[in-house]
Amino acid sequence: PTRTYAPLLAKILPEWRSRIKGMVHCSGGAQTKVLHFVENVHVIKDNLFETPPLFRMIQSNSGTEWKEMYQVFNMGHRMEIYTDEIAAAAIIEEANAMGVGAQIIGRCEAHTGSRVTVSGEHGTFAYEN
Repeated sequence: PTRTYAPLLAKILPEWRSRIKGMVHCSGGAQTKVLHFVENVHVIKDNLFETPPLFRMIQSNSGTEWKEMYQVFNMGHRMEIYTDEIAAAAIIEEANAMGVGAQIIGRCEAHTGSRVTVSGEHGTFAYEN
């Protein structure tokens, strides 16, 4: 089933909205969806959640390359909130209190053009607009 983040967002937005620079629900574009919303930014995702068994099974049975898997499937990583470290710590604490797994999954750096790098257990993959 699809998780709704509405209760969590309703809880965090009143206090942290001014420090949130962006939010991306990673459906319909997966780990590369953020490329549609940034300019001159390198989004580095090097601490993603462990890949759920479902996506391992899809990859194994289909033979799809891992690079494509991160473009098509959320890989168990569904919502991104772009903010500073202080707000992130508070948001993570609130998410965990509500039973929603949350962690810092990477960082953003200045870059000429738009780029996402996903680095983890299946390799390192770069995507650009």
